[in-house]
Amino acid sequence: MTHAMKIGLNHFPGSAALAAAIFALALPQVVEAQQSSSDEVTFSRDIAPILQRSCQNCHRPAGVAPMPLVTYRQVRRWASRIKEKTAIRDRAGAMPPWYMEKDIGIQHYKYDPSLSDEELAAIAMWADNGAPEGDPADLPIALVFDDSQFWTAGEPDLIVETEEIFMEAGSPDWWGEIRSVPIPLEEDRYVKSVEIREVNDIDPTDTGRETVGGRYIFHHMIWSTRVLADSEDPTQTTFGSGGAVGWPVHEVGRNADVFDPEGGRLLRAGSSVVSNSVHLHSSGRNTTSKLVIGFRFHEEGYEPKYRRAAVALGNAMDIDIEAMEAGQELHAYEVLEQHTKIITFEPHLHAPGERMCLEAIWGYNVETLSCVGYDHNWVRGYAYEDGYQPLLPKGTILHIVGYMDNTPNNTNIPDPRNWQGSGNRSVANMFIDLGMRVRMSDEQFIEEMAGRIERFDLNKNSHVIGCPLCMHTIDVPSPVVEQDDVGVGNEPGR
Repeated sequence: MTHAMKIGLNHFPGSAALAAAIFALALPQVVEAQQSSSDEVTFSRDIAPILQRSCQNCHRPAGVAPMPLVTYRQVRRWASRIKEKTAIRDRAGAMPPWYMEKDIGIQHYKYDPSLSDEELAAIAMWADNGAPEGDPADLPIALVFDDSQFWTAGEPDLIVETEEIFMEAGSPDWWGEIRSVPIPLEEDRYVKSVEIREVNDIDPTDTGRETVGGRYIFHHMIWSTRVLADSEDPTQTTFGSGGAVGWPVHEVGRNADVFDPEGGRLLRAGSSVVSNSVHLHSSGRNTTSKLVIGFRFHEEGYEPKYRRAAVALGNAMDIDIEAMEAGQELHAYEVLEQHTKIITFEPHLHAPGERMCLEAIWGYNVETLSCVGYDHNWVRGYAYEDGYQPLLPKGTILHIVGYMDNTPNNTNIPDPRNWQGSGNRSVANMFIDLGMRVRMSDEQFIEEMAGRIERFDLNKNSHVIGCPLCMHTIDVPSPVVEQDDVGVGNEPGR
């Protein structure tokens, strides 16, 4: 009711009764407004819990992100930006940096910080309605972070550091070997997880120029551990390849690598970290940096049930990316020679990379296992939840499809007018699935399927993505022992 209306009512007979009638008519609307106010999305009740679960591990004082998102005062000014970045969801630039697509393939992953449809809707509604604080009494208990905690997968049992490397501001990309590093280990141990962190002298408050990686100069390191021969000098950069144990490639923004609980990887006593494939790029500032490698061990006496499956799934020869064109595709195939359980899916592309899908082809079955958006600044390894890992029989064809965007719409591209082929530099391209896999014998494969059927109470009408034989009964083949083979021993599935 406006001020002019109030004056008018005061000058008419019966104005009090009329005012009472108008108030009675307006009362339901007032009550309704109060009820909707209590239902509105607020920072204290609705947004703070989302930030605690999926954002504050990085967005906090002393965190690696550029601004803290802990208190209302800190978050309020970024409300529209938070809405924008979370709405991207599974493409480059999305926050949190987790790009697994939710409308296709397997949907159960470890360490998944992604937001649900309901959470995204709540963030959008909160930002659009002026980002109200709500009642501070509704706030969840504040998280307490140990800023001295350097590792995300737990404190390592053994730490190894590479030599320091200096990268001059504005210098071109560098690719090559680094000096090997002896590992102070006196007995063989099986590794539960490995994590690599870059330590450099860049001021974390200095955002610098927009380069790949932003705060880092190591784009990746392909590395292994190997016991060097007596004639080999561990301080030299040249070495052979005999007896090497391969480890997951370190890449910028990468999360820790946790191996299958029954498929630990062996770190041999007296071995060294060796690499002839390190890729460095300028951060825009003079930078001195090194990599710190943390190994976490299984208990002594541990023996892995499964061994690593060597699957070369990628394309380094037929990469032809045209200038100024979106939606370009790359393809690669590999036939599994052994029963295989896929532990992680890890797309590796370069700047034009927009998306990669993993597909399994077996018999009449053609299934998309996972599709993931790609951001050259945040390389992720996506670990399937236990019981949901693809369980594929030998003879399965693995197929990866890459989608490339070499246009100005891709902000990671320095100049989309350039054609791109295969190469190690960021301005060239790679197309690989670096995911971890283990191989299985016939008996192990059938045992794993039986356990999955029991665990999830599957029946003949169930459909299990990534397990084409889960609904079939398979007999374990008996060893065929000929007279001439007595004493030799045959092991099926080896």
